[in-house]
Amino acid sequence: MTSEVIIDVQPKEISIALLEDKELVEYQNEPREASFAVGNVYLGRVRKLMPGLNACFVDVGSEKDAFLHYLDLGLQFSSFEKYLKQVQSDRKHLFPIQKATRLPDLPKEGSIQNSLKVGQEIMVQIVKEPINTKGPRLTCDLSFAGRFMVLIPFGDKVSVSSKIKRGEERSRLKQLVQSMKPKNFGVIVRTVAEGKRAAELDQELKTLLARWEDAISRVQKAAQAPQLIHEEETRAVALLRDLFNTTYDGIYVNDAEICKQIHGYITMIAPEKAEIVKPYTGTVPIFDNYGVTKQLKSGFGRTVNYKRGAYLIIEHTEAMHVVDVNSGTRIKKENGQEANALETNLGAADELARQLRLRDMGGIIVVDFIDMNLAEDRQILYERMCENMKKDRARHNILPLSKFGLMQITRQRVRPAMDVAVEESCPTCHGTGKIKSSILFTDQLESKIDRLVNSIGIRRFTLHVHPYVAAFINQGVISLKRRWQMKYGLGIRIVPSQKLAFLQYEFYDQNRQYIDMQEENEVSK
Repeated sequence: MTSEVIIDVQPKEISIALLEDKELVEYQNEPREASFAVGNVYLGRVRKLMPGLNACFVDVGSEKDAFLHYLDLGLQFSSFEKYLKQVQSDRKHLFPIQKATRLPDLPKEGSIQNSLKVGQEIMVQIVKEPINTKGPRLTCDLSFAGRFMVLIPFGDKVSVSSKIKRGEERSRLKQLVQSMKPKNFGVIVRTVAEGKRAAELDQELKTLLARWEDAISRVQKAAQAPQLIHEEETRAVALLRDLFNTTYDGIYVNDAEICKQIHGYITMIAPEKAEIVKPYTGTVPIFDNYGVTKQLKSGFGRTVNYKRGAYLIIEHTEAMHVVDVNSGTRIKKENGQEANALETNLGAADELARQLRLRDMGGIIVVDFIDMNLAEDRQILYERMCENMKKDRARHNILPLSKFGLMQITRQRVRPAMDVAVEESCPTCHGTGKIKSSILFTDQLESKIDRLVNSIGIRRFTLHVHPYVAAFINQGVISLKRRWQMKYGLGIRIVPSQKLAFLQYEFYDQNRQYIDMQEENEVSK
């Protein structure tokens, strides 16, 4: 199986696609200025106590106050609280955590009002991004994640991933990390650390300790809460940290700065694979070049087609996701409806497992498969779904089919489900139903070019249009593009873009910055 990561960096957002055998299986899209990401650490201020929920709301700068439950304070909250006061009491000299006193664990049956008070400043970490009308979900049990291990301030033990099965390797890793870690730190050894040398683990441990020291020094200097004191790595690097394995065949990036960051990260964790990070310099948009755009258009939306005419209908509600399996135009098998239902359901299980990863659907997922009468067929379907979900990194649980033919799946949710608009609205009428004559579209484009060159003074630019329009502009020996270049200069480039609607266009300057050429009468409704 070949695995490739395609990273599309735009001025306002970064999109990351993971392809397995050229098939899109994971997709992430985030604004470049995105905040309140999972892993960020804040110095927050308690806004309101909720004794009935045994929880409180914390101000971390989000539009909605963040939620912190008593059980998320962590067993070492008392030690952390005392250490935080020691750090904030001396602005010149940082009190080392190794000298901090460990206090008794927080009782599991305690109450929030006995542990916190309104106005108190606390260090918190985001474990769930804001979703719908809810603010972020927080924890005081801080952790700093690396590729091989997770560092936990005020932890007291070394734990090894349960996915590492060999007893001697578990013992080796535990003893090795135990001898490395400083006092008052705990460590969780991740699965990818299996077989790694002491030097590699020691290097990462030093990196994680440096992140902790940087965060606590910001707390010491913080004027007041709320304040961001530790920001997770860029989305591209953070995703690679969790996804990367040595079987990757290529990581392609269309931005030189982000490419440099990723190359540096891969060089640090796997020097022998550094050459797979490659800059993309083609004129065609990177997602179009690697077939991502077309798969995004077909893979999202309410209806998702899969093999032989069958399709899924995916509905998102406030509380859960509901999936309906339909056989569509499939021709019944000669050996009866039962065999036809089984084959359709197995195909749906394959596609659904991909959709869960692709859309990052979390919470409760209820799937209405086509009814099957035989118990052995229902067991085959359940086993197929379990096997497909082994590739999923998110924690999940799958229940066998109920007597109503429903399968219930729970999947870890830490951010809103990914949603890509696949239905194109008219870019010229904006819903009014009336547009200028389409035969005049190229004349409209030429007027924009004339204004750019002769009025604004931009002589080198790229015009992105729908592939059909690009083909029309480029056709003939003396094409429309050639005539424009002879009239306005050779700095004009035409690029076909699959993400654009039929009569949509976008201008970009030579630095890939968007040029807004929409006129008022074009966007008015």
